[in-house]
Amino acid sequence: MPVNLVAPDPASLYPVPGITLGIGSAGIKKAGRKDVLVMRLADEAHVAGVFTKNRFCAAPVQICREHLAATTPRALVVNTGNANAGTGLEGRERALKVCAALADALGTQPENILPFSTGVILEPLPYEKILSAIPAAIENLAPANWAQAAEAIMTTDVVAKASSMQVAVAGHTITITGIAKGAGMIHPNMATMLGYVACDAKVAQPLLQQLVQHAADRSFNCITIDGDTSTNDSFMLIATGQTGVEISDADSADYLVLRDAITRLSQTLAQAIVRDGEGATKFMTVQVEGGRDETECKAVGYAIGRSPLVKTAFFASDPNLGRILAAIGYAGIDDLDVDKLDLYLDDVLVATHGSRNPAYREEDGQRVMNKAEILIRVLLNRGQVTSTVWTCDFSYDYVKINADYRS
Repeated sequence: MPVNLVAPDPASLYPVPGITLGIGSAGIKKAGRKDVLVMRLADEAHVAGVFTKNRFCAAPVQICREHLAATTPRALVVNTGNANAGTGLEGRERALKVCAALADALGTQPENILPFSTGVILEPLPYEKILSAIPAAIENLAPANWAQAAEAIMTTDVVAKASSMQVAVAGHTITITGIAKGAGMIHPNMATMLGYVACDAKVAQPLLQQLVQHAADRSFNCITIDGDTSTNDSFMLIATGQTGVEISDADSADYLVLRDAITRLSQTLAQAIVRDGEGATKFMTVQVEGGRDETECKAVGYAIGRSPLVKTAFFASDPNLGRILAAIGYAGIDDLDVDKLDLYLDDVLVATHGSRNPAYREEDGQRVMNKAEILIRVLLNRGQVTSTVWTCDFSYDYVKINADYRS
């Protein structure tokens, strides 16, 4: 079961003026399930996004990049159950047919549609099923459908992921609401999942692109479940422009307030993905302190967070903590002086100056390992930079889920 994570209360999710959401059932993988989402945007809206760097990126990712560069999107469409990745030219053509059908139904152009897919790789997209679900999705377009939208984009997720908040900017109340999906094939190389965050401020697309990258680097680019970067990762930020707040200066106080709020909400969604990691029973925060730069801090954090030996030890609540030192050692910092390094497990000093703390007792480590949420602190003691990675353990269920994924 997910680690301290429950489905969002629909009443807690604020509608964002300028965006409506509709859900359809195409039966792509399972009959009767919600698996198609349409998001319709106001004419004033701007969209920015970051995508996977996997060279086998899916057809919808390729099309989204092209459409974003060429025009201003008016709608987004998401399907689950099929990733449309590893499908070549035919995959692109099928995704474009979905764009054309939705554009025709909404009275716009196909290049104004951004398509997204998630699910099984190397299988042809059953676009006919998606086309059949679009009319129902359009019929129930509504501003308050965020909770249903979060359910519609799930794959192996156990819990739907959504969050909402309001902040004061320039004397106005700005609404921010977002959804995300992801539970496996999670490792940062942009942002590793599907995520959609919307606000009702007015932000020009170039500045919005800067904002979405900032938020991704501090949220979805800080999570790892299994070390696998998906072919379909997409994180989209929408500014609908429906309030009297216009933000045009990245150095302004208003921009910083909005930027930090969107980053906080993105972190909530990113952490929810880890808490719902396939088979997860533990949620671990890996905080690397005293690095020379963020790159080396992240390298250490990822080395620990994706190590099968570390993750299985945490699942078993076995304080076999030398595995953490080993992961730090192969993180790729060639000039790391391990004799300066300290390691904490919550409040327990496990290793100091690169070796076992003489006062460390295994029962202290066991006490921490038995908890559902654990902080791992690594003090490199070679600089002033700190970086954080969130991860989870590996359980028997992770293997079962992925062994039977297509069943």
